[in-house]
Amino acid sequence: MTDPTITDADAPRPLRNARDSAGGAGRLLSAVFGDLRAVDGALYAAVAATPTPTLDRTLRHLSHAADHSKISFGIAAVLALSGKRPRKAALAGVGAIAVASASANLLGKRLVRRARPDREAARVTVDRHVKMPTSASFPSGHTASAVAFATAVGVVLPPAAVPLGALASAVGYSRVHTGVHYPGDVAAGAVLGIASAAAALAAAAATPSARTQALLAAARSWPRISIGGAPRR
Repeated sequence: MTDPTITDADAPRPLRNARDSAGGAGRLLSAVFGDLRAVDGALYAAVAATPTPTLDRTLRHLSHAADHSKISFGIAAVLALSGKRPRKAALAGVGAIAVASASANLLGKRLVRRARPDREAARVTVDRHVKMPTSASFPSGHTASAVAFATAVGVVLPPAAVPLGALASAVGYSRVHTGVHYPGDVAAGAVLGIASAAAALAAAAATPSARTQALLAAARSWPRISIGGAPRR
């Protein structure tokens, strides 16, 4: 008897199949991102095309006031003068801003390098205009910092969660309204802000307080008791 003959059609092609699968997944992912970019651009265009003369000036001023987290730092200063718990919340909020700002500007924007929207092509009314930043568009640093501050402060000081969350949402929307960010940039900034607040709060929880550190130092320097009852060092 002779061995059965393996034809070309029956021979396995693992490498080719793997390449085909990877290529198909890549094409699918590219198509999904293309659709998301199309939705993102359509939402941006819809906001730009919707006349809101009453809101334009207010949101323009809000967007400008949020530059360099001025609003959040101002709120933190008030909280720091309002008692122990609000002071702790202010410190957590400022720490979250630091994490969010570094993550957005030193990591996110440099990795993605998304171009800013073409505000003139979208016909964003001049009444909404703030200075167009020169940095990359993705993610929104204003949103990341505002959400990080609101989240961290809200966890430590729950009564502040709702008003600060509403303020952070308004700051994020103002960046789209003024034409300097796509909605997707703002959504990514919000996610980054929440993650930054969680990281800052975790770091703060892992760091012993000044009182705890003092007690530990005193315990280490206290005379040790020997088995015979006499103190030893």
